[in-house]
Amino acid sequence: MTTQSLPRENVAANGGTDLMRRVLPWVIAVAVMLLVPWLFYNWNTGRHSGFVLTMMSEIGLMAIFALSFNMQMGQTGLLSFGHAILFGLGGYCTAHALNGVKAGTFWWPSELIPLIGGFGGLAFGIAFGWVATKQRATAFAMITMGLGELVAACALMFMGFFGGEGGISTDRVTNTSIFKLVYDLFGLDYRSLGINYSTPWQVYCLVVAWAVIATLLMRLQTQTPLGRIANATRDNFERVQFVGYDPARVRFYQFALSGFFAGIAGGLYCLVYEIITFDTVAAAKSATALLAAYIGGAGGFFGPILGTILVVLLQSGVSLLSNAWLLYVGVLFIVMVMYAPGGIIGIIAQHIPIVRIGRMSELIVPYIRVLLPGVLLVFGFVLLVELTSFTTIGAAQGKHFKIGIYVVDPNTFLPWTLGAAALVLGVVWLRLESRVFRRKWDALIEDAKAKGAML
Repeated sequence: MTTQSLPRENVAANGGTDLMRRVLPWVIAVAVMLLVPWLFYNWNTGRHSGFVLTMMSEIGLMAIFALSFNMQMGQTGLLSFGHAILFGLGGYCTAHALNGVKAGTFWWPSELIPLIGGFGGLAFGIAFGWVATKQRATAFAMITMGLGELVAACALMFMGFFGGEGGISTDRVTNTSIFKLVYDLFGLDYRSLGINYSTPWQVYCLVVAWAVIATLLMRLQTQTPLGRIANATRDNFERVQFVGYDPARVRFYQFALSGFFAGIAGGLYCLVYEIITFDTVAAAKSATALLAAYIGGAGGFFGPILGTILVVLLQSGVSLLSNAWLLYVGVLFIVMVMYAPGGIIGIIAQHIPIVRIGRMSELIVPYIRVLLPGVLLVFGFVLLVELTSFTTIGAAQGKHFKIGIYVVDPNTFLPWTLGAAALVLGVVWLRLESRVFRRKWDALIEDAKAKGAML
């Protein structure tokens, strides 16, 4: 039966249900982003946690950055090692614009400042994309690496635009808010509103707003003809060329658009930290986007967002607890490449057929059985890494090695034996449990195939 033969009430109801299904996840995501900082609110002092707000702001802007990177890698199949230059240059453009607005050189609303970074990223994306996108695959990756090193060197050489090692400092309180314009238009006192982006909470709300806008636009872009043909170029550029499209032009358009969104992220970075330095165009920043996209899953649109949350938590949280946090990030990346190349979003997608046949509950016990040796393995590995790190760094700083509230002497035999035993036992136990889990998993997948749930 077609929709033409259905009563209008049913068609309207179905349309409303579909709209709600599409809109509800976005509403929930925004609500979660706005509610999380309140979980760490100090009701005695009436202040938000500065650390949490900064970390959440970092997640928001880096999610935009990772999604813009995925416009190249995930959608178009272009592995870039220099994507940070679009992020950083957008940030530099924003810093100069902020200083110009502050000096009264020109007027620009505070809420739209990230757009300047976006236009800066777009301009540089056009310039660099014209060179890089003439090639693909390994050649493209090498060109972007060269461009990244070139811009990073320029950032230390040309003081006028980049400010050298000290970077460019800014002041985000420009008193040019759109709200001020509206209040002045109606003759109201803008000061009573109190929105001047001097507090981390107000800046965080601005980051959330731009994160939602940028994510929606990038999501819509994937459904445009350009987004579809970019996927085709990724999968088979020769066939795309055969049917009349120019793969190099498609790559160029995607590169330039990704520069626009990377520039928005750079503009938000400038607003959050009120400084932009050469670190924002360095290779380490590009590596962060690559890690977030790959760990989260480049094959799914929301994968880089999941990867960003994990990477930022590691950078902001684990780095406070351990000097070896970069080692853990590297090991996580290797494990994902070896055992889950589809990333977190790929792991989630693999469970969908089992959910469709209603047998997901049968995996609860197998997962618990796998989790226990996994925790033991991680404990042993972390303990050995931290003991090794402490003997080279912590001991020289006069610190004490602690496990919880217990002080442990790394010079004794016991902690090293405990770590090695936990690691070896965890590996052996995990291998045995993995075989049991695999048999159960294969049986469920076969049942899903038989019931046609793999579509």
